[in-house]
Amino acid sequence: MLNKYECIFIIDPDLDEENTKALVEKFKNLLETSAQLENVDEWGKRKLAYEIAGKTEGYYVLADFSANSDFPRELERIFKITDGILKYMIIKKNK
Repeated sequence: MLNKYECIFIIDPDLDEENTKALVEKFKNLLETSAQLENVDEWGKRKLAYEIAGKTEGYYVLADFSANSDFPRELERIFKITDGILKYMIIKKNK
């Protein structure tokens, strides 16, 4: 059975537009191949609530997807090892 998840990640604003788009596409493709991607909403550059790694802005991306319960752990691992990701959060939605 698939669970519904919501994921938001913040990309380093110092990356150029091409690299930012490449990161968004990378995670979009990952979610399409390993899960059922429902929606991706790019919020763009926004001010952070607090400073992260010396940055006061970030490029926000929100994704809704359905996946098996083991996939979020793998997605988290990939977020951790990807350069350019400042912060991320994956939450399981209630039914």
